[in-house]
Amino acid sequence: MAALGFGAYELFTRTHSGDPLKVALWLAGAVALHDGLVVPLVLGAGLFVGRSRSHRALRGGLLTAGCLTLLALPLILRPGKPNNPTVLPLDYPVDWALALALTALATACVAWATRPRPGRHDRPSHDS
Repeated sequence: MAALGFGAYELFTRTHSGDPLKVALWLAGAVALHDGLVVPLVLGAGLFVGRSRSHRALRGGLLTAGCLTLLALPLILRPGKPNNPTVLPLDYPVDWALALALTALATACVAWATRPRPGRHDRPSHDS
């Protein structure tokens, strides 16, 4: 609660006159984006994964893709070109897409390798 109060104090005492309104609009947009896009996508993916035979592999792949996206998003959405070309020298959208493609390939390989096979049952081994 103290941190929230300190944040509100800083917002209203150290910002320019129009900035609190911009912050409020940005926060409203973030809530709308979260509730309108992110939540339905996650729920839809959960329904899809829950009905899949390879749900463990798909869950791991989606979790990895989500983490990669969260890490890459600030670099992908950076505003304009930096003044110093050595600050962010790589093509981050291409690298992110390549990482997602490799994640999808690895997920497909794991799902294929661990798929249920007809005629095979998980029986305990009697090697002991």
